[in-house]
Amino acid sequence: MWNGNVQNSRRQEIRSQDFLRLPVSHPEYRYSISRNPYAERLRSLEGFAFGDHDCEALRGRWHSMLGSRELCVEIGCNGGHVLLEWARRNPNQAYIGIDWKFKQIFLAAEKAKKRGLKNTVFLRSRAERISYIFAPQEIHQLKLYFPDPWERPSQRKHRFVTRERLLEIAPLVVSGGTFEIKTDHADYFSWISKAVAQVSSEWRVLERSSDLHQGCLKPNELEIPEVTLFEKIFIRKGLPIFRLLLEKV
Repeated sequence: MWNGNVQNSRRQEIRSQDFLRLPVSHPEYRYSISRNPYAERLRSLEGFAFGDHDCEALRGRWHSMLGSRELCVEIGCNGGHVLLEWARRNPNQAYIGIDWKFKQIFLAAEKAKKRGLKNTVFLRSRAERISYIFAPQEIHQLKLYFPDPWERPSQRKHRFVTRERLLEIAPLVVSGGTFEIKTDHADYFSWISKAVAQVSSEWRVLERSSDLHQGCLKPNELEIPEVTLFEKIFIRKGLPIFRLLLEKV
């Protein structure tokens, strides 16, 4: 006997599986259900942390939620070490950190709550979904520090900064807003520079450095938020830091 409920359930299951196979940038992409214990724990930090599609539900409302402040967004914030210090020093500015790792976002948001930093929110989300998380001209400052360089030629398609991504991000940033990028990887820096040169109608280079701390007398003594945790490691190893500061045209 035909069972309509079973059939409908099966169709729904197939549709759900199709969603999971969609590219991350697709409008109908759906996050999969995670068994990570920190996924559930994030719910206890409501107001300081959001996960997956809950991040996108607040698109265009971040300013009203965090107050009438300029918004700074850090992509790949890890445990929020730099962002938390920015928020502490600048209570009249709003900060949002994005990272894919549940535990790091939980720990960052937990610190924000304990410190009473109401100008700070952390998002467990995919950075590739940025245009679904933020509305046009919602961002004033965008930061990307030491993204995965995906070194092998076969992996380079996964690099976050591309010509297409710069064009996608541009409408989200106010005119005169900035996008700061740091990396220790020379090839990725060259890749990024070439991508920026192709989008001069949207972005212009304010500052460029192939050895950011060259003129610093004691770079090993630099502390957060002037440098990141990764940056401190690279400085100790004597590696140059590449930096670009872009301005939205």
